[in-house]
Amino acid sequence: MKVRTRSSAIIGTLCLVASLALANASADEPTPRQAPTVALKKVTTATNPTAGTAGPGGTVWLAERAGTVRALDRNGLGKPVLDISKETTTDGERGLLGIAFDKKFAHFYISYTNLEGTSTVDEFAVRHGKIRLDTRRTVLTQPQPYPNHNGGDIKIGPDGYLYVAFGDGGAGGDPHGNGQNLDTLLGKLLRIDPRGGEPYAIPRDNPFVDDPKARDEIWAYGLRNPWRFSFDAGTGDLLIGDVGQSAWEEIDWAPANSKGGENYGWSQMEGTHPFRGGTEPADHVPPVHEYDRTGLGCSVTGGYVYRGKAIPELRGQYVFSDYCDGTIRSLRMQNGKVTGVNDLGVSAGEVVSFVQGGNGELYVLDIGGSVYRIARG
Repeated sequence: MKVRTRSSAIIGTLCLVASLALANASADEPTPRQAPTVALKKVTTATNPTAGTAGPGGTVWLAERAGTVRALDRNGLGKPVLDISKETTTDGERGLLGIAFDKKFAHFYISYTNLEGTSTVDEFAVRHGKIRLDTRRTVLTQPQPYPNHNGGDIKIGPDGYLYVAFGDGGAGGDPHGNGQNLDTLLGKLLRIDPRGGEPYAIPRDNPFVDDPKARDEIWAYGLRNPWRFSFDAGTGDLLIGDVGQSAWEEIDWAPANSKGGENYGWSQMEGTHPFRGGTEPADHVPPVHEYDRTGLGCSVTGGYVYRGKAIPELRGQYVFSDYCDGTIRSLRMQNGKVTGVNDLGVSAGEVVSFVQGGNGELYVLDIGGSVYRIARG
């Protein structure tokens, strides 16, 4: 999972690598206003939860690393609605890493590493809120050379297409140069149409469709381990938490009207800094926020722009954390620029993911098992 190579990631039960979560504002950022007051309300305990998504009927579906999916509703966490635990491996940063529904809750997607360690995205039809197991089909596979930096997050974008995040393939320092290589899906954010073809179609407006030296699936590149990304439910903007190598954690941003093709710099750059003597690419898109490892953090956990109603003063802010530090923080942004960084004053442990419910409220997943809802303090 989101681990930096020099650590071994997912500590203990999860060899996830951590990254610096002390979201220090850069020197030229204005002094932040008083942070919103929030609290963490524990809503359930899962078994090594790794990801989640808003489900039908106001539920929240949670992925457990070993391969099970459970639905959380007002009665608590139910029995598994899906179990692929005999088909996945949990060594390194592997396992069930991402889940997503399409907009009509008609199809359910899972992202996992199979027994050989190959990243796999499967699709199921959904009827009356239940998965139809007999409709399962594989949409996409990507061999992984190492058991770390697999990425694995998936989201349905505002355009209805499926976005898939893959890390650079692992080891340390991107030894195969995958981040800047457009002839591989590793180190990339992909954009595909799973319902438009077999096993999928390429949207005609993808940025590299007419480039014979690039993979058509690529939407953005130059990523090390985009462990968690999301779309702002209010604006459609894209935000990516990309785990750093040894010194810098970064959050990348692209506006809703982006045509794709952004180069976030890895492995020539780590954040805004040349990596091991690298040269900044001419088309490098620097992060909107970065922080170093002088604090307790070590692996950024990307989150969501808050669009709920429970905490009005938090609306419009991007909420994120760090696997090692666990403190919940937020960025105030305007026109793609960070105008302030808030420490929200609560810690959720080994934060591995956030989940946005259908009502816009946010949940925080601790790989140790605790599932929290962010509430007004």
